[in-house]
Amino acid sequence: MCACRLPAVPLKVCERGLTWIKPSFLWMMYRCGWATKAGQETVLAVEITRDGFEWALRNACLSSYTRALHTDRSTWQRQLKRAPARVQWDPERDLHLQPLPHRSLQLGLSGEAVRRYADEWTVSISDVTPLAREIHALVSSGDLDSAARLLPKERPYPTEDDLMTHLRS
Repeated sequence: MCACRLPAVPLKVCERGLTWIKPSFLWMMYRCGWATKAGQETVLAVEITRDGFEWALRNACLSSYTRALHTDRSTWQRQLKRAPARVQWDPERDLHLQPLPHRSLQLGLSGEAVRRYADEWTVSISDVTPLAREIHALVSSGDLDSAARLLPKERPYPTEDDLMTHLRS
């Protein structure tokens, strides 16, 4: 894979006016119920450029107020309203979609970020619904080893020290 691109990540479109990038496959499976929830029967993996992903992170605001990071609640609310991207941290999931002790980043895009995402950052789109269903069938039958081997390869995202400082509580 080219170093300037991110691996394909599942996408959730138009939730509360935002387009959500969910880089965790299992978190996305939790969210869409293994592609069985109404209106969420199709799961797309959207590959975007690293430059685009990092632009969104640099211009993002946390989706919830954190006293350690924000001067005060009203300043955070103003930042959130102006930010073209927002970040929330949700518990990562295991193959049974149960929460794990570590968190996964969810990146919500709006306004300028959505335009850039659609017009500049998107490299490819693929339907991973069959993969989701195959893994789910293996989990349901108790074959967790086979299910785990089919999971997309994920690893912590390497970032510059200052890229996410404003997004960690």
